[in-house]
Amino acid sequence: MDLRLERTEQAGCLGTPTPHLGWRHAAGTGPQDGYEVELVRGSAGPATVAVTGAGGAEQVAVAWPHEPLAAGEVGSVRVRTSHGDGGWSPWSEPLTFHVAPLAPEDWVARFISPRHLAGLDDPAPVLAGTVTVGPGLVGARLLLSALGVVRARINGTRVGADELTPGWTSYHKRLRFHGYDVTDLLREGSNDIDALLGNGWYRGALTWDLRRDLYGDRLALLAQVELRYADGRVETVGTDGSWRAHSSHVLSDDLYGGQHTDLRLQGVHGAADEVDELDVDPRILVAPEGPPVRITKVVPAVDIVHSPTGKQIVDFGQNLVGWVNLTVRGHAAGDRITVRHAEVLEHGELGTRPLRKAEATDTYDLAGPEETELAPQLTFHGFRYAEVTGVDELRLEDVSAAVVGSELTRTGWFTCSEPMLEQLHENVVWGTRGNFLDVPTDCPQRDERLGWTGDIQVFARTAAFLFDVDGFLSSWLRDLAADQRPDGGVPVVVPDVLRDDNVIATAWGDAATMVPWVLYRRYGDLDLLRRQLPSMRAWVDRLWAEADDSALWRTGFQYGDWLDPTAPPEDAAAAQADPHVIQQAYLVRSTEMLAWSARALGQGALAEEYEDLADTARAAFQNAYVAPDGRVTSDCQTVYALALCWALLGSGEQVEGAGERLATLVREADATVATGFVGTPLILDALVIAGHPELAYAMLLQTQNPSWLYPVTMGATTIWERWDSMLPDGSINSGEMTSFNHYALGAVANFLHRRVAGLVAIAPGYREVEVDPLTEGPLTHAGARHLSPYGEIAVSWEKQPDGVVRLDVSVPPGVLARVYPPGVKRGSVKVGAGEHTFSG
Repeated sequence: MDLRLERTEQAGCLGTPTPHLGWRHAAGTGPQDGYEVELVRGSAGPATVAVTGAGGAEQVAVAWPHEPLAAGEVGSVRVRTSHGDGGWSPWSEPLTFHVAPLAPEDWVARFISPRHLAGLDDPAPVLAGTVTVGPGLVGARLLLSALGVVRARINGTRVGADELTPGWTSYHKRLRFHGYDVTDLLREGSNDIDALLGNGWYRGALTWDLRRDLYGDRLALLAQVELRYADGRVETVGTDGSWRAHSSHVLSDDLYGGQHTDLRLQGVHGAADEVDELDVDPRILVAPEGPPVRITKVVPAVDIVHSPTGKQIVDFGQNLVGWVNLTVRGHAAGDRITVRHAEVLEHGELGTRPLRKAEATDTYDLAGPEETELAPQLTFHGFRYAEVTGVDELRLEDVSAAVVGSELTRTGWFTCSEPMLEQLHENVVWGTRGNFLDVPTDCPQRDERLGWTGDIQVFARTAAFLFDVDGFLSSWLRDLAADQRPDGGVPVVVPDVLRDDNVIATAWGDAATMVPWVLYRRYGDLDLLRRQLPSMRAWVDRLWAEADDSALWRTGFQYGDWLDPTAPPEDAAAAQADPHVIQQAYLVRSTEMLAWSARALGQGALAEEYEDLADTARAAFQNAYVAPDGRVTSDCQTVYALALCWALLGSGEQVEGAGERLATLVREADATVATGFVGTPLILDALVIAGHPELAYAMLLQTQNPSWLYPVTMGATTIWERWDSMLPDGSINSGEMTSFNHYALGAVANFLHRRVAGLVAIAPGYREVEVDPLTEGPLTHAGARHLSPYGEIAVSWEKQPDGVVRLDVSVPPGVLARVYPPGVKRGSVKVGAGEHTFSG
C-alpha cells in the first residue's frame, strides 16, 4: 500500500499540523469498508503511539484523524484497511515526518547578510558559522532558506541534493524554506556550517529587460538547526550576528547569463566580513508543498561535431534543462574553459539567436593539471547542444548533461501504432520536465523563463496526467493568489515580476479558475478548491466589472489566440480569432467553473448566483457573435473550437452548422492547424463533437507545417513555441517569440490520453472513469496508463487481423469504470477493480 501525507510521499518538512492522508491499494484488494491510522509521536524522549479508525471507502484526501501535530515534532504514520470479510490488510510502510515551524515564534534564526561583501557584481559569498553538539544526540534537523539561492555544507559535506534552494515564490509574501535530516553529518563538539549564496531569481536578471535585484539588493541566509537528545531535550540554534562571510570562487552567477568560476580560489576566502541581521518578517516563511528541484537524470553525450567555423559542439540528443558536466585534465593553472549552450544548430553553428539577451555561458578558470569535474552550481540552461572551447579534443565519455527540474513523479504514459505520435508525446513529456522547474515557466532558455499564466492554463490537464503536479501547482496557486491585485486582477506572470497593473488578459488570468478546478478533478482535494475559491471569485468578479450592459466583455488589451500560425513573425497577437469572441467565451467558462466549484463545496446559493451569470454571458455570446446558421464572428478554427467544446451555442441548428463550418475550414486548410494558444487544446475535441473524428485524426497526423508532427519531422525532441520555430531549410524563424521548448502547444497530449486511448476521469480523483477510445481511424493500436490517486488505471486497444477491436481495461481498487465496448452503439458497462477485456 502506497501512503501519501499532504500531497507527498516524503513528508520531510511538513507545513501543517493536520495533514491530509491518501493511499493506494495493492492490485487484487477487495472493496475497502474501513481504515485505521497509526501515529507514532516521538519528537524527543519515549515515543507515544495512537491509533484511530473510521468506516467507509474514503482513501483520497482523507482528513487528519488525530490531534494536531506540534511544530518541531517528528514521528511516523501508517495505515491499514478493512475489506468486508472482517480481515485487515497489512500495515503500510511507515511514512516519517518532521513538522516545520508553524508560527513566527518557532524561529530563533535570523536572516544574515554580508556587511561589505556580496554586492551585485561581486563574487558569490559564503556565510559560515559553528554549531556545538553535546553528548547523546539522537536527531538533528536543518531548516534552510535564503534571499537568493543556497547550497549548504556541514563539516565539508553537502547537505541534501536539492538545487537552487529555496526556489522561486512571491518572495515578499511567501518565502519557502526546506528541511533536512543532518543527524549523520554532525559530531559531538564543534561543527562547521557554511553556505554558498547565489543571486538566483531574487537578485539576478529577470525578464527581457534583464532587470536585476527586483526583490532586493542584499543576499541573505537563514539556517536553523534543531538538536534532539536522548534525554528529551531539544536545542534550537540558528544564524545570527556571530557568523562570518567570505568571498567564494564563484566570481559571477546569473540564471540567464551563466556562471564564472575560478577554481584557483576554491577554499581561499580572503578576509572575513561581518554580517548584519536583516529585519525579515518570519510570517512570510512557508514550508514546501511540492517536490524540490533536483538533478533528475544524467544524459550522456551522443556526438561531438565540428562546426563550419571549427567549433567543438557536443550533441546530447535531447533538448533538456540543466547544465553540462565536464571532466578535464592536463591544463595549466589559469587556463579557461568556456561552455556555451543552445537548443538547436543553425547551418551547423550554435543557434543562439533565440536566446535573445541570455548569454547562457559558463566559464571556468582552472587550478592546474589535475583531473577536475566541472559543473555550475548557481544557474541552469535550456539546451541540446553545448559549444566547448579551451579543450583541444573532447571525448564523449568526459561530457554529460545533468537534467534539473522539480522532482515530479511520472504518472502518465501513452503508446500507439504511429511512431511519430509517440515521439510527439515524448516531446511533451520532456517539455514538461524542462519547464516545471519550481514554477511552470513558458520556456527555460532565453531572457524570460517566467510563470506565464496562459501557458499553464491551457496545459494543466495534460500536466496533471503526465506527472503528479498536485503539490507543485498548489504551491504556485498560492503565489497567484498572493500576487493577485486588490481588484481581483491576475498578473500575466506568477510570480509577478512584470508588475503591470493594467493587463486583464483573458485565457491568462483565467488560470485563477481553471487550474484549481483541474487539480480538484485530478486529485479530489476539496480543501485546495476551498482555499482558492476567494481568488477564483475575485477574478470572475473583476471580469464582470468590465462587462457592459449587454453582459459583453470587450475592454482592454488582449493576447488573443497567441501565436496563431497566420500571425506574422513580428506580431504574435495578430490572430484570425476576434479577441472579443475569446474574451466572452472565457467569461462564460470561468464563471461556470466558479459555480461548479461552489457547488462542489456545498455552497448552493453562491453556485446559483454564478450559474445565472454564466447563462447570461452565454446568451450574450450567442446574441453578439453567433448567426442563426451557427456562423461565429471571425469564422476561424479557434472560435468554433471554443463554441463547440464549451457549449456556447444555442439551438441544435447552430451546433450542427458550427460543426459543419469547422469541418469545412479544416478541409480547406488541408487538415493543417490554424489555431494559437487558445484554440489548440480544443480543436481536435471540437472536430469529434462535430461528428468528424476522421478530420481530427487527419489533423493529428498531418506532417505539413503548421501541424504537431511537422516539428517531429524536423527532429524536435521538445514542443516548440511556434508551429514553425525552425523553417524547412534549417534556419530559425525570425520572430522574437521563437523557443524550442515551450509546452503550451503540447496540450494536444490531453486528446491523446482521453480520446485516442480513451481514458477520461468523470469523478474527482479518478474515482470514476470513462473508457471510450476513438478506434475508427488510421491507428491500429493505442493505449494509456495513469497512476491515479487510487492506483494505476490502464487502457489499451488493438485492431485484430479480422477487423475486430480488442479493448483491455485495468481498474485499481476503489475505482469504477464505465466502458463503451467496441462495436456496441453507445452502450456502456460498469466494471470495478480487476482486468477486463472486450471485443467487437
